[in-house]
Amino acid sequence: MEVSPSHLLLKRAVNIKVIVTPRWKEEVQQQLQGQINQLDGQLQQLDTQGQRMVAEMQKQGAQSSDPMMVQQVTNIQVQVNQKKSEILEKKNQILQQLQQVQLLEMDQEVGQGQIEGFFRVETGDNLISKMQVEVLIRDGVVQEIRGDL
Repeated sequence: MEVSPSHLLLKRAVNIKVIVTPRWKEEVQQQLQGQINQLDGQLQQLDTQGQRMVAEMQKQGAQSSDPMMVQQVTNIQVQVNQKKSEILEKKNQILQQLQQVQLLEMDQEVGQGQIEGFFRVETGDNLISKMQVEVLIRDGVVQEIRGDL
């Protein structure tokens, strides 16, 4: 932080908003679809690993009626099912986001997150208004900076 008798340099969160365009919509949909595909791959991998672990236990010669083996197989299935539930929950959230993006209208402004930036404050400045700054972007290009810089 820079300090002088006349001003102070502080950090603030700057809200980023985007204008919905066909290009933005397509990019976001592709990104979300990529996340869904990745989760589907994790689900397949999880199934394969669970089946492989059970088969390995059976290959080691333990009797399928052995209570220890039954318990171990049950434990594996419970762990696999818990992990599958977590992945399916994430997938469901992403599907909901995908649906929300598809419903957005062109030229609508949508929050895209925040970045941090520095600003100068001097005696007599309104700190509240200096903290409320946002940047509006269309297809990666800054269209407007709103607020008290």
